[in-house]
Amino acid sequence: MNNQSHSSPKLSVVVPVYNERATIERILELIQAVEIEKEIVIVDDGSTDGTREFLIELAAQSRSNNVHIFFQPENRGKGAAVRRGFGEARGQIVLVQDADLELDPQDYFKLLAPIERGEADVVYGARFLRGRPRAEKFSHYLGNRLLTRLSNLLTGLELNDVWTCYKAMRREVLSSLYLKEDGFSFEPEITAKLARGGWRICEEPVSYFPRGFGEGKKIGWRDGLEGVVATIRYNLFAAKAGSYLSQAGRDDGRPRSTTRKFSRPL
Repeated sequence: MNNQSHSSPKLSVVVPVYNERATIERILELIQAVEIEKEIVIVDDGSTDGTREFLIELAAQSRSNNVHIFFQPENRGKGAAVRRGFGEARGQIVLVQDADLELDPQDYFKLLAPIERGEADVVYGARFLRGRPRAEKFSHYLGNRLLTRLSNLLTGLELNDVWTCYKAMRREVLSSLYLKEDGFSFEPEITAKLARGGWRICEEPVSYFPRGFGEGKKIGWRDGLEGVVATIRYNLFAAKAGSYLSQAGRDDGRPRSTTRKFSRPL
């Protein structure tokens, strides 16, 4: 909603938002406080709790040229909101940030470092490299472990946290992906397609402050079941990797990864 310049910032932070009125203002403050050249691409996914009205007012009053706000006509799911944000992002590196306060934007430096050193194309922010946080429900932790292990079994990766929100990638990587999932199954879908594309993936440990359903957590057991189906679908019943590439394809002169085990060990 703000005037956009034609220059490409170093980082695009894509923020999908659905009913996060209690945290949206604070998370935007924390993102802006990170001293990295960036744009913030906010996509409201049909919020009904006052978030949408807050963002409308912010779009009308904000003097920040690096904040761009878009509104989905209806609630379609996190994956759909992230795809919209990806389509609007202009940064050299693109990163996803949930609108809650579970993850700390100061960890952006960790996530960007392997990409800037030329060691990785994609970096996941792993929440469980240090074990289960005391505040995390065991059922959520166990579900994440099982879904991540299933994904690893089928992709050949050794990731610690497939379902993390924090996924940072070079623009060339993003341009190669054709994503379809509208809901939380976006997470195993993008991981499967990154693995099939041969992109170099690594992980960095990030701070994690889990919240419960009473505080707005939205992912539940149905999402877990859909995640199992998506993990199997995009790994076992997918066509060859080339079918995932955009028309631009991956022709950047960089060699494909000869191994997929570039992540930190479990």
